[in-house]
Amino acid sequence: MPHKALCSREIVERSNPTNNSVGSAIALVLLFAAGPPVQARDDKHLLPIKGALESTDAREKPDGSVSFFFAKQETPQIITRLGNDVVHRRVGARPVDAEKACNTAFLLALADSQKRAKKLSANAVVNIISYYKKVEIPSATEFECHAGSGAHVFLKGDLAKIAGE
Repeated sequence: MPHKALCSREIVERSNPTNNSVGSAIALVLLFAAGPPVQARDDKHLLPIKGALESTDAREKPDGSVSFFFAKQETPQIITRLGNDVVHRRVGARPVDAEKACNTAFLLALADSQKRAKKLSANAVVNIISYYKKVEIPSATEFECHAGSGAHVFLKGDLAKIAGE
């Protein structure tokens, strides 16, 4: 039989039979060391709307040019409904206090809703509810916020023109 010359790579691989098993062992160790995927913290908070509205934590707040009515609060006569609005605001983890972060996210969500209302010539947002993951939580006194690495507030409401405004 003719003798075949071996390249240097083949010589090294043949001379070290554990080469493949060591690499496989290292891969397995790294795989198990990573562990299962880590879930981000997602703590649910129900906070008072009044407290958030009185808060000075947000850089941007509603300016009063649009009225807000939560859940089934009584409203002046609705002249025209102009559609609904879903807003989501997230505030990063910088404010360590979850309540402050949630209040800020809530005020920013209302400010966004106010901007949309003004674009459509609405003077009110009515039937505002919390809407996290599309689960409706109607409350005239509290809003839902989820905090972890950031604070998230989802609100859903109807844009409207109301009488007397």
